[in-house]
Amino acid sequence: MNLLVVGSVAYDSVQTAHGSVDRALGGSATFFALASSLWARTHIVAVVGDDFRQSDLERLHQRGVDITGIEQVPGQTFRWGGVYSQHFETRTTLFTELNVFSNFNPRIGPAGAVADCVFLANIHPDLQLSVLDQCNRPRFVALDTMNFWIAGERPSLERVLRRVDCVFVNDEEAYALSGVGNLSLAARRIHAMGPRTVIIKRGEHGAVLFCEGKAQQMPAVMLDDVVDPTGAGDSFAGGFMGYVASQPHIDTRTLQAAVVVGTLTASFAVQGFSVDRLETLTIDDLAVRYDALVANLLPATVEWSRLRNQVRPVAVGVA
Repeated sequence: MNLLVVGSVAYDSVQTAHGSVDRALGGSATFFALASSLWARTHIVAVVGDDFRQSDLERLHQRGVDITGIEQVPGQTFRWGGVYSQHFETRTTLFTELNVFSNFNPRIGPAGAVADCVFLANIHPDLQLSVLDQCNRPRFVALDTMNFWIAGERPSLERVLRRVDCVFVNDEEAYALSGVGNLSLAARRIHAMGPRTVIIKRGEHGAVLFCEGKAQQMPAVMLDDVVDPTGAGDSFAGGFMGYVASQPHIDTRTLQAAVVVGTLTASFAVQGFSVDRLETLTIDDLAVRYDALVANLLPATVEWSRLRNQVRPVAVGVA
């Protein structure tokens, strides 16, 4: 199955307590594609400048990603720089230089147009709509967005929401989009806008899948060695969508499994700077971490009947 992602390919300068990198390969589409390529043939549509390194294109190609949709034009590649606090509680953006990305006008080629699944990364809603207009009836479409578009481009965002199957947002974005401060109610209101599946990313608290009127909460993987969380959300989406694209049927069970895959994938992405850890990730790695996660979630079985017998009822109103 083929998967299309439209978003940014960028260079990041990141500083954390574990060190720093400058002009490291990044961007939403980059993290996504390296994560999804474990499961599905992934086509990237993006734009880069003439400063973009050929070796970085080759890194994507080596993982089986179709890079023919990455347009190289005169100018500088999109750049972002940020600093994380000691324990990753906060992130401070030092600079955002859109450069050639400011004039990005996605052109979907023949391979992308017939993609089975489509992921609209965090770009202007009008561009997301333009992508859908160029696609030929994909069976599953998901999008990512942010508060900037929710506040400033609400009408366009609502139009694209009516045309997608799934939306990825974090807590704050869910509240802003729905107008309520309760996750369950927020998900239902977003569902009413069009997407039948709502995924709320909660960082170190995991993620919640809302689908078919039910909620499934997936805890995050507990790690001792978080190095750089920059691409965690896009890696989660890449693992999720890659798995979905690999499956013959997309039902609730598939989506539940995809949340697990996305969670596991993101847990590896944060263990290195840039996309370094994603480049070596295998499905076997995911399987080993899944086994450890299950073991940690349920270290013992509690029999409810036995537990009740061990608790004496409290006598109410007895002196």
